Amino acid sequence: MIPNYEDITILQGTDVAIEIHLIHDSGSAFNLTNRSIAAKMKRNYADSAGDPDTVSFNAAVITPPEDGIINLSLTNTQTDALKTRGRYVYDVEVSYVDSDSNTIVQRVLEGQIEVSPSVTK
Repeated sequence: MIPNYEDITILQGTDVAIEIHLIHDSGSAFNLTNRSIAAKMKRNYADSAGDPDTVSFNAAVITPPEDGIINLSLTNTQTDALKTRGRYVYDVEVSYVDSDSNTIVQRVLEGQIEVSPSVTK
């Protein structure tokens, strides 16, 4: 699966929820049964996971998992702490354990995030 590319704007200081519908080329929903979701944003691809500007999204599969819908969210506290100069990069990965007990990871979405500054705090 080739990851899709989508740029996102996040409004600083607000609660954010992003709903992603995963669909195969054939048009059928991507079955997320027994799949885990992880999504992070960083200032640069090379930044370490421990970098203070790295933010993990709260990521969840929406029920029923056969519909292929993921929800990514950030709290207003998390978005308030984001820097507004420059852009972030992000990706979303789906993982599962195959029949040989190997963890398989697929990147399903990636792009850039712009943070729109808040005036009212």
